[in-house]
Amino acid sequence: MKKQIITTDKAPPAVGPYSQAVAAGPFVFVSGMIPLDKDGHPVQGDIVVQTAQVLENLKAVLEAAGLTLGHVVKTTVYLVDLADFQEMNRVYAEFFPHRPPARSTVQVADLPKGVAVEIEAIALKKEGAI
Repeated sequence: MKKQIITTDKAPPAVGPYSQAVAAGPFVFVSGMIPLDKDGHPVQGDIVVQTAQVLENLKAVLEAAGLTLGHVVKTTVYLVDLADFQEMNRVYAEFFPHRPPARSTVQVADLPKGVAVEIEAIALKKEGAI
C-alpha cells in the first residue's frame, strides 16, 4: 500500500518529525493538531478559542487532501483539564453539527507548547464518505 504525505501552509507546520497528515488506502490520518496559527505561533485564549483554532487547522489539512470535516470518521481529543470538556464539546459540536464522527476524549498531563487541547482525526476518502 502506498502512502501519500499531505501538507498545507494553511495550517501550522509540524513541531516535530511527523507529517501533518498521511493518506493510506481509503483513509487519511491527520496528526494531532494544537492551537497554533498557520505560522506556528500559539493562539492565546481560553478552551473555546483554542478548540476553534485546532478544528480550523484540522479543516485546513483535510482540505489539502481534498476532504472536509464531513469525511472524518474518528477523532481523539486530548485535554489537559477535563474541566474544559463541556466548553470544548460545545465548540466541537459547531464543527460537527450532523452525524459527528466517533470520538474518544482523554485527559493528559501536558501538551506541546503548553496548550490546553489537541485533536487528531481519521477521515475516509471521498469515494467511501457518507
